[in-house]
Amino acid sequence: MNNFKITVDARDYEPKLKHPTILNAFESLKAGEKMELINDHDPKPLQYQFMIEMPEQFEWEYLEQGPDIWRVAITKK
Repeated sequence: MNNFKITVDARDYEPKLKHPTILNAFESLKAGEKMELINDHDPKPLQYQFMIEMPEQFEWEYLEQGPDIWRVAITKK
């Protein structure tokens, strides 16, 4: 059993829709809820975007780090 409110598999979206889809999913979370992000590469640029746009509003935890799949738990504070 997972404790994710939402799972976003970024591999399912065209590049221009990935970040907006992920950010919208995060915005829909309530404080304390967690989403899972699945991607085919390290989403480090997205983490930087979160740090700039939403400082101290999230926790970022790598669950799996490649080489084929990256999984991240993102918790809304």
